[in-house]
Amino acid sequence: MSATPRSADPSPVKMIILGSGPAGYTAAIYAARAMLEPVLISGFEPGGQLTVTTDVENYPGFAAPVQGPWLMDQMKAQAEHVGARMVADHIVEVELGRRPFRLHGDSGAKYACDTLVIATGAKARWLGIPSETKFKGYGVSACATCDGFFFRGMPVVVAGGGNTAVEEALYLSHIAAKVTLVHRRDSLRAERILQERLFKRPNIELIFDHVVDEILGADNPPRVTHVRLRNVKTASLREVETDGVFVAIGHEPASGLFKGQLAIKPNGYIETAPFSTATSVPGVFAAGDVADDIYRQAVTAAGLGCMAAIEAERWLAQLGDMRAVAE
Repeated sequence: MSATPRSADPSPVKMIILGSGPAGYTAAIYAARAMLEPVLISGFEPGGQLTVTTDVENYPGFAAPVQGPWLMDQMKAQAEHVGARMVADHIVEVELGRRPFRLHGDSGAKYACDTLVIATGAKARWLGIPSETKFKGYGVSACATCDGFFFRGMPVVVAGGGNTAVEEALYLSHIAAKVTLVHRRDSLRAERILQERLFKRPNIELIFDHVVDEILGADNPPRVTHVRLRNVKTASLREVETDGVFVAIGHEPASGLFKGQLAIKPNGYIETAPFSTATSVPGVFAAGDVADDIYRQAVTAAGLGCMAAIEAERWLAQLGDMRAVAE
């Protein structure tokens, strides 16, 4: 779809997909094969979180690890091959209160569609220190389920104190030799049942009232060897040996554009119907990490993208039947 001046009233397409991660590309593949001629608007970060992921070892179909950017390129190529159209734009405004739905791009273009699939994803919250960026993908991760396997029998550090951090620590305790959980407060914020499980694990150590001050390691090849912790009360420093640092201080779903127009959960994720990708507005579907606050995996995002495309296709069919009856 080419850019259209803001003054023009664009012709609606059957489906627009916002987001170009596994959910968005999978929705595009299924929708294109259903002859819906979907338009996928990629946003500022085409490919999503996997474009900053090095080895992907848990996506089905590959005997050896693959590179995240390569995997996203393959999904994009497949979507284009079956007929999806790609648009390099970033949506800054949506109008979901009337049909067709209208979207405004940062480029100045306007778009309209009968159905909308939101696959804008989520981003992990990071510590914000330079050494974290330096070793990201080389010992620093925000997903134990994704990367924990690489730290079998090694010591690791988890930063955080909520449900996410405790769940990550529990998961890693089955893989790593030792897990050190570092929390800035003097008590955990996680649910009590999770805390009880944590306290029973003999290879988990808790360090309260501390934050990760710096991540230390080697340069050639890049790898993590230590973390320097700072006591938030006394400012004293200490070092802990570790091969991996898992940042587990939460995720931020890219749902801000839809607040006030769609039902949003208290944690910021788009609310969908049980066992469905349908949102509170008929014809609008949400797939992947923008709606999934439990699993947040590439493979589950792809599955939800498939669901969204199929549900949108069925919704359009029902809409067509209703229009035919009305005529």
